[in-house]
Amino acid sequence: MAPSRGDMQKSGSSRAWNALTPALSDWILTAVAALGFERMTPVQASTIPLFLAHKDVVVEAVTGSGKTLSFLIPIVERLLRIDEPIPKHHVGAIIISPTRELASQIHSVLLSLLNFHGPSAAAIQTLNRTETDEVRPVDGMDPYPKTSLEVVPQLLLGGTTTAAQDLSIFLWASPNLLIGTPGRLVEILSSPYVHCPQSSFEVLVLDEADRLLDLGFKDDLTKLLNLLPKQRRTGLFSASVSEAVDQIIRVGLRNPVRIAVRVKSSTGALGQRTPASLQMNYLITPPTHKWPQLASLLANQTPTPLRTIVYLSTCAAVDYFQSLLPPILPSGITLIPLHGKHTSNVRQKNFLKFTNSASPALLLTTDVAARGLDIPSVDLVVQIDPPSDPKVFLHRCGRAGRAGRRGLSVVFLSPGREEDYISFLEVRKTPVERFGNVSSITDNDAEDTRQTLIKLVMADRALHDRAQRAFVSWVRGYSKHQASSIFRVADLDWIGQARSWALLKLPKMPELKNFDRSTFDAPDVDWDAYPYKDKQREKLRKDELRAKATGTDVGEGGSAGDDKRKKRPANTSC
Repeated sequence: MAPSRGDMQKSGSSRAWNALTPALSDWILTAVAALGFERMTPVQASTIPLFLAHKDVVVEAVTGSGKTLSFLIPIVERLLRIDEPIPKHHVGAIIISPTRELASQIHSVLLSLLNFHGPSAAAIQTLNRTETDEVRPVDGMDPYPKTSLEVVPQLLLGGTTTAAQDLSIFLWASPNLLIGTPGRLVEILSSPYVHCPQSSFEVLVLDEADRLLDLGFKDDLTKLLNLLPKQRRTGLFSASVSEAVDQIIRVGLRNPVRIAVRVKSSTGALGQRTPASLQMNYLITPPTHKWPQLASLLANQTPTPLRTIVYLSTCAAVDYFQSLLPPILPSGITLIPLHGKHTSNVRQKNFLKFTNSASPALLLTTDVAARGLDIPSVDLVVQIDPPSDPKVFLHRCGRAGRAGRRGLSVVFLSPGREEDYISFLEVRKTPVERFGNVSSITDNDAEDTRQTLIKLVMADRALHDRAQRAFVSWVRGYSKHQASSIFRVADLDWIGQARSWALLKLPKMPELKNFDRSTFDAPDVDWDAYPYKDKQREKLRKDELRAKATGTDVGEGGSAGDDKRKKRPANTSC
């Protein structure tokens, strides 16, 4: 990869950590070596010296290029080079992240780094204890004097704790570096007990700035900028710099140096927007073949991918297929679901389960896991559903092939109009090639898979309910594709999709108003006898059946509760 600074001078050819000017602290050099970062990435070599030299920076770089250390190291160095410790309840630096998962990951990387700085490690141990815990020395070191400079971070996430709880921790521990999502940061900084004066505040970082705006945080960002002193250093990091991001740059940064890192294509030209170590492919496969094709793809990778991410378009689809896919996946692969409607605790638990897995794991997810997250050892990304926003395609692919590690990304496309997506991506400088190393799936293979899934659905009526809701939400999501000339509901293979989803019947929805339902080979189902596994739900169903027999019409194939749910509009956002 080749860094570019527009009108700025080219960076030096050396990417050794000890070659930076100004020089990094010895403990930083020890830390990066111990953490396995042998050399700087191009974005690190370009950004760190400028940020250390009191410059505002706008960094546009491909996903997986090492942006996190590009701002963490300068922040830590600046906070440890000030003349005297930051006063109690004063903040020296803030990092704003668009999602809880990304904020948590930044915090985790920072803790790994600070573990090599004695005073900070000792202070963080104190922050992590309860008030009744005994304070133990870190690695046998003596306690540090109160005048020692240290970096003490606090993670601020809405949904996991209340603002009052976070403020209480802040007042007790007096952290000097805040990492969090915009809403919670606004709540904390608005407190009269939290101080960000010009004499103390050093650095503001906006990570994944385009995503911050995409998620509707513009008002919160404006509030945050107004709460902070104008005389500060600011770094804005983004995979792309849109017109909206440019507005934030004009308001929040002062004469920034722009750094753009591009990847050389196979022809030697600059402009490719993904890491060179990432192989991006497509597969043309009918809807009925997608799940057996996924199983075949996983089985034929040598070695078996340690971590695989499979993208679906809606939360409801993840909830449904998480129960269906395990039996058809190669043995030894653990499936872990993750989407934006999970509670914060579930999201965090499942995310950590995936990232820390020592055996092959598959993350079944939505676009909540498409950006910013640096998940180690992701070998394979599969997009069952192409994203409705074409900008997200790159970010999904970029979960693999990070920091020089080889990765494979495959997007599944249905025959016909969806094949135009290939040329659509090429125009956007995101070329994909046909994937050749794949076993052929026959119609018999597809039918065997369908029957396996139907058997699972027939074992629990709750799965049928989920299927109906998920299919409706998927169709609504498909209709909202920004590439609307390619992804058209009118062109959908309804029979193929219904079979792929192992539907027991087609749901009632406007899109199927004129469709001949008799053409769908629905399985034979005795709806009166079709049970729920959950005993309470099954009792309720039987009560409703008896009520129906006495004159209350509940409707074939569902319960009164199901009918009420169907009247609610499907929510496709995650």
